[in-house]
Amino acid sequence: MKNMFRFAIALAVCAIVGVGSARADEPAKIKVGILLPLTGPFAAVAETQRDGALLAVETINAKGGLSMPWGKVQVEGVVDDDETKLDVGVRRYRYMVSNGVKGVGGQTWASLAYAINAVVAKDPMPYFPTCVMSKDAYVKGKLAPSTFSTAYSPWTVGYMAGKAAIANLGKKRIYFLGRADSWGWDMRDGVAQAAKELGGEVIGYDEVSLGTTEFTAVLQKVVAAKPDIFIASQFGGDAVALLNQARQMGLDKQMTIFNAFMTNVVAKGVSPAALDGVYALEYFYYDLDGFPDQEVARSVKAFSDLYRTKYQAPPDAYAVIAYTAFMEMFRGFEKAGSFDPAKVTQALMANGGAFDTVKGPANWREDHVANYKYAAFLVKGKGADARKNEWDLFTVLGSLGAQNGETVLPSLKSLGY
Repeated sequence: MKNMFRFAIALAVCAIVGVGSARADEPAKIKVGILLPLTGPFAAVAETQRDGALLAVETINAKGGLSMPWGKVQVEGVVDDDETKLDVGVRRYRYMVSNGVKGVGGQTWASLAYAINAVVAKDPMPYFPTCVMSKDAYVKGKLAPSTFSTAYSPWTVGYMAGKAAIANLGKKRIYFLGRADSWGWDMRDGVAQAAKELGGEVIGYDEVSLGTTEFTAVLQKVVAAKPDIFIASQFGGDAVALLNQARQMGLDKQMTIFNAFMTNVVAKGVSPAALDGVYALEYFYYDLDGFPDQEVARSVKAFSDLYRTKYQAPPDAYAVIAYTAFMEMFRGFEKAGSFDPAKVTQALMANGGAFDTVKGPANWREDHVANYKYAAFLVKGKGADARKNEWDLFTVLGSLGAQNGETVLPSLKSLGY
């Protein structure tokens, strides 16, 4: 009798432990990490990324949560500051993981994203960088199996800028101003490839370091070279300083000016006179009125209205990069029916990696880079008189991407696949 009593107790203990384990594997609520440089030189852009990520969390929770096999699961976004420092960012990433997050997204600085990717390669976690990482990061074997990038490399930005200059604007003689790092060098190579393919020519090249505020000497060289178009890789405060000085020196009267990659937050810092007539590429633009693909135009408007209701401003490009990253993370959880990194990866890559975004269809390539039908929108800056409101900064002229069965990404072969 005693033995039977002990056996019954043992069964009860096993049952309790089993139930506890099941509940741990089937939570009613999870946390995801949102790690961004909320202080430091990229803070303004990082704030828009944070807002995009939190809106994705809110969107999922508004539907009742993630649809998992055991029921609905609410999501909490845990926000922290990486301070644009490698040691701080990696440490805070590890802290998030130790506190049980099921996935992490973020980064504005590509170097930190790559450092976290190295950690993810050793200790798998669904990781979605929200910045433009260097082309080298996507070489076969370098990106962790559970890392997915919703933004492309600077090579693609440069290739699209070169293609737009030559094919869309008819400008073949290019002067390119790079930045003395992988951002500028990759972009330089992309422009050169587009020129080679489309019959253009890079007639002048210079580069400056990140944080340059004085461009007079460089711009004098540009004027002397007499190009059809001046393409610059500068971003953030560098772009603001460059465009304002280019206007002051009268470059806009002598050539076409093209700032390769732009966001509304950056454009707001440029004087209306200096932005007037400047061409650029935007990953996302909130106003696609008159865009040929009306279905995408409606999708963009619906998302922009949602974002504006919450944040009282239209969505910036990097906010949409982050929103897309977290929505794909959540889709991966739901399709896998699990938070296991390997299962999430397999689920995202199923059916050719196809997925939908607020700016149209895309698919995950073998290198885990998003291949968009509309990778970027070609825009032209508006002067003060043409603006209807403070955010009416550009006119959308067209788009670049995979809509014609082509791609603006580097070939998989060139990346070792």
